[in-house]
Amino acid sequence: MDRVVDLDEAAVVLARRAPGWASAGLVVARATWRDAEAPWPQPLSTDRDRVRDPDSLGLVLSGPADAVLSVVLFRGGWADVDFVVDLDDAGCLPASGITSASDFGVRVDQWVARVFGGPGPEASSAS
Repeated sequence: MDRVVDLDEAAVVLARRAPGWASAGLVVARATWRDAEAPWPQPLSTDRDRVRDPDSLGLVLSGPADAVLSVVLFRGGWADVDFVVDLDDAGCLPASGITSASDFGVRVDQWVARVFGGPGPEASSAS
């Protein structure tokens, strides 16, 4: 897989936003990492030091009324983005062509605003 996005830089982008999300009432789960060198099935780890060659970085945010946003960024420049706002508003969001950690940050802000109604832009000041 091509290395388009530096996942360590993307983790810093997420870490800078986490306090804003928490102050907006969101629960920020620990980031998960997947190691490209691990044998199949590749386990997820919350300890970056245990991952030699990261190929994905995951994030789960939970909010009011059981709303959830799950994002898995792949170093190749795309993400799997799933969300549940309520029983009538759930699905996947488009997430391809991500070119950098800062581009990922802009998109995360948009996804957070879509799912939770606004904490993304407030947290983005920590870019």
